[in-house]
Amino acid sequence: MGQPETATSGMQETPPARAGLDALADRLRDGTLATRALGALGEDYTAAWLRERGWTVLDRNWRSRYGELDIVALDPHRVIAFVEVKTRRTLKHGLPQEAVTAAKQANLRRAGVQWLLDPSHRIAHTGVRFDVATVVVRGGRPLVHLIEGAF
Repeated sequence: MGQPETATSGMQETPPARAGLDALADRLRDGTLATRALGALGEDYTAAWLRERGWTVLDRNWRSRYGELDIVALDPHRVIAFVEVKTRRTLKHGLPQEAVTAAKQANLRRAGVQWLLDPSHRIAHTGVRFDVATVVVRGGRPLVHLIEGAF
């Protein structure tokens, strides 16, 4: 004789990380979001997406005189990744990663060095790299493309 059937039999519980991603995806679908709000949500979505894949987010929106680091994270191989996030609704103006110009890359490198030199950021790691994450909302859902070692 089997177990008595419960109200949740046959239903799978959504893990908290996935539930968070789904909620952020719902918010990203809002076509009325201002550009700045869309960018902030894209960063939130990317951070949750990275966590779901085993990354540890160390810092968000860290500011220096050279600009802002969107996400600083430790990947599953203990590499510190400085992740620049670009979020777009359409590809009308080109690919999101094209917005990470040579000048922007130079400033991100300088900011990354400053982050690493801060005594409060001492963490065992196996390397450092600069990634670009693109978030494009297509077909009503956000698609993330992570370009590891983009520059």
